Amino acid sequence: MPMPMPAAALVPLLSLLAAPVAQAQDRPLVLVPEDPVIAWSPCPAVFPRGCELAVLRGDPARPGADVLLRVAAGQTLPNHSHTSAERMMLAAGRLAVTYRGAAEATLTPGTYAYGPAGLAHRATCVSATPCVLFIAFDGAVDATAVEGGLD
Repeated sequence: MPMPMPAAALVPLLSLLAAPVAQAQDRPLVLVPEDPVIAWSPCPAVFPRGCELAVLRGDPARPGADVLLRVAAGQTLPNHSHTSAERMMLAAGRLAVTYRGAAEATLTPGTYAYGPAGLAHRATCVSATPCVLFIAFDGAVDATAVEGGLD
């Protein structure tokens, strides 16, 4: 059964994620994952310690935010889902992703992936270096733990 992160706990986290980079809404923006202007913050509590998020553009509490997700080498993000669809492209590392009912796929830099809203999945950074994933959310940024397998 899904274990949602309480909305009251998510609001302060989302306000922390609204970093200065995200404030430049109507100006061109060009960044690389190592750019010092990117403000990394811990991921929601549904994910293990060491996972980090950075808002590149938009407000994570509203539809349409662009974020970077950084996962430590060897780290697994356990089964979870999002209320929003997500469009992703891996920027660094190698990330093994499994969606419920689908075969595992290993993303390499430049690989595009789409995750439908509500579909449970997990990811493991299988490279010796951190994985950095660009994610464009259709809705608000959230994550809900999902118990059980993905079969």
